[in-house]
Order: sequence, then C-alpha cells, then structure tokens
Amino acid sequence: MKNVIATNRNTAILGMGATGLSAARFLASMGQPFVFADSRQQPPRLQEVIDCYPDIARFLGTFDSSLFVNIDRVLVSPGISLQEPALVAARAAGVTLLGDLELFLEYAKAPVIAITGSNGKSTVTTLVGKMAVASGLSVGVGGNLGTPMLDLLDDKHQLYVLELSSFQLELLNDSRGAITTLLNISPDHMDRYAGLLQYHAAKHRIFRGAGRVVVNREDPLTRPLLPSATAAVSFGLNEPDLGDFGLLQGAVNGYLAFGAERLMPVTDVAIKGTHNIANALAALALGHSAQLPMQAMLDTLRAYKGLPHRCENVGEVNGALYIDDSKGTNVGATLAAIKGFGKPGSRNLILIAGGQGKGQDFTPLQAAAINFVKHSILFGEDADCIDEALSTVVDTRVVESLEAAVEQAHQLADSGDIVLLSPACASFDMFAGFEERGVRFQKAVNQLGVNNDA
Repeated sequence: MKNVIATNRNTAILGMGATGLSAARFLASMGQPFVFADSRQQPPRLQEVIDCYPDIARFLGTFDSSLFVNIDRVLVSPGISLQEPALVAARAAGVTLLGDLELFLEYAKAPVIAITGSNGKSTVTTLVGKMAVASGLSVGVGGNLGTPMLDLLDDKHQLYVLELSSFQLELLNDSRGAITTLLNISPDHMDRYAGLLQYHAAKHRIFRGAGRVVVNREDPLTRPLLPSATAAVSFGLNEPDLGDFGLLQGAVNGYLAFGAERLMPVTDVAIKGTHNIANALAALALGHSAQLPMQAMLDTLRAYKGLPHRCENVGEVNGALYIDDSKGTNVGATLAAIKGFGKPGSRNLILIAGGQGKGQDFTPLQAAAINFVKHSILFGEDADCIDEALSTVVDTRVVESLEAAVEQAHQLADSGDIVLLSPACASFDMFAGFEERGVRFQKAVNQLGVNNDA
C-alpha cells in the first residue's frame, strides 16, 4: 500500500480539538506543512493553537472550497461529517481525505488491538490495557478514550490498544494486520447516519485488513465477512466451543471458560453486571489473540473495578443501591445496564434517563422495562420522547433536572431496589459531557445520604 505520508504534500487539519492538535504535533515532528481550519468562529482550544503554532495559517468559519486550493489532503477530525459539502467537493476534485487512524497505523511499529462497538468499548479497552501492563508489556492505550492515538506513538511500546468510534473508522481502508473486534451493534448516532445500515457499515470497516478478529457470537450484526484464512476467536455468555471464550453453568454462579476449561468463577470478576461479564470475556479473547499470559489476564479481572460513570457503584441510601452509568449514552447501553442489574422476576429498578436522544428510537427499552423497571424518572431535552415510549409499560415521571430526578427516586425507592442512572442519551443539553453528568448525580446521591443521617 502506498504511504499516506509524503514529504511534498500540503495538509489541512479540520478541527481544532484534541484530535486536530495531536495531528498538528505529529506533522510538526515530521517536518510536514499544514494549515488549520475549524467551522467554529471561536473553537474552545483556539488560544492553544495560536500559542503552539503562531505561524500556521488558520481558517475559521464555514468550510468552503477555497480552503482546499493547493491542498493535497485533508485530515478530518472525527466530529466532522464527511457529508460536509466542501469535503464532498474536495474529494470529487481528487483531494485525499484521511483520519488520524490511518497515520497512526502507518507509523505504529508494535502490534495493534483495535476495539469498537456501540457499548462496552471503553471498559474492554481499559481492561486489555491493564492486562498488557500486568503481563509486563509497555503499552499505549487511547484513541477515542483518553490520549489521542497519534500522541501514543513511541518506539518503546510493545503493544497498542485503541478504542475507536464509528466516526474514526469512516475513512479506514486497511487495519494493517491489527487484532480487531466489533463488540456489539445497536443504533447510535442516528443524527449523523442515514440509518442503522450506514452506521453498521462504518463500524465494520475495522475488519478491513485485520490479521486476527474477535467476534461476539451472540450478535449476528457483528459477524464480519472475511477470507477463511483470517484467524478468529469468539466470545459470548453461552457455552463456548473449543478455542472460544464463554460461560459454563450460567452468568450467575457459573465460570468464565476457554472451551471446556474453567478459568474463574463469575463471582470473582470485580466489575459487576451481566453485560460486564461479556466485556470481561471479550477482553480475554483479545488478550489471548495477542498472546498475553492467561494468569495475568485473570488477575486483572479480579482486581479491576471499572471506569468512572460506567455502572459505577455510588453507594446505598436507606437500603437502595445507586448506580452511575452516565456513560450510557445510547439505547443499547441502557438496555445492557437494565438487563445487567435487573433481577429476574422482580421489577427492582428505578431508571433515571434523558438528555439529547440523537434521533434514536426509544421503543426497544419497553421490553426490558416491563421485566425490570418499576419507575422511570426522565429529564432533559428528549424526556418527552422517552416518556412516550415507556409510559404505556411503566410508571414514568418527567422532572426538570437531574437533581430533581435523584430526589424523586429517593422518595420512590424501597430497600433492595437499585436506582440506575443510565440516560440512553447524550449529555450536552445540560452538561459539558457524561463525566459532569455523572459527577452531578453522585453529588446529589451523596447529599441524600447526608440528609438521611441528619
């Protein structure tokens, strides 16, 4: 494959966020010429760009074709749609569009594990990274999670573990022998994609040129069409075949297994919820594909308690457990959390949800709500849309704020219940991001505890 980097090419970096700045650092280190452009008149990190690159041309405001005069290629940040008219015209005129992932894969000298999926990818990425560290490897972990991938490049690293969004995959044509997985598929970002099929196609680009693949055998939408010679291993919550990962004797009191071999009891996995058992199995399959030692991986599963705001245990108030799943920003994530914490035969959950719905259909929540949810408390921009979907099957309340939702849940919760913040929505209508939403939830819960003790 011809290198995407060439010394005589002029590059426009579109977007002055974390990805754009990391691309600038990379190109500057290579002595490559570039210019900056952002569709916003005042990007949040504009001053940083001015301070670090005072002599680099900057174009602010609506993209137009004049931007690409004398430009050979455009490095597109993930938040920018490829359907932008100026980008469509540039591509038609022969300008190369690429993302930071293409540059990273060309220059990474160590093996790469690439992880995508609608849900669970941050947990699995972090788990695999910690497994690699426990195995004694120097590892770079980042991408859509944490450190931008171009900032990870270091000849000392022996392995890279990348979380990738569908946006980051839209321009990928060759993963260059990476170990890749698509953990699961459920509708997300329907405000950017024409439908599930287009979203599905973007996610599946991760398999192009893969050296080994890890497949969720319980989700047919994740199954890639690959040459028969491509090595594959699967994971799932059912009993595994020889060479695959799964469960023996069920998800409650059973065992994580590799084929017929029992690896560890489910109850020993530190992260809780059935969906997190699936994440643990995916991490094992990926680590095994990278030849990480089994004992180091199992020790990691016993120790790792999860990321902040991903089904995080906040504490108990009056015998009710409060769970912060603010990272649950789509319907699929919320379904996983409901099923993961729901008690069969008992509607033991009080669901707090709402925010920016991103054009999603919320009706898939109905079946899980019937089985596990006794009250649903809704807030934010699309609260009424969720209310319309759930009010026929469960008691719903619409409130003005997250704090009001926590107070309402406190009034409704009985001892033994679980109050679950899993919004099924983005947070930007009321918060800077899911992290702020989670922090505010935890603060409100902790205040309940203070009030309760007073």
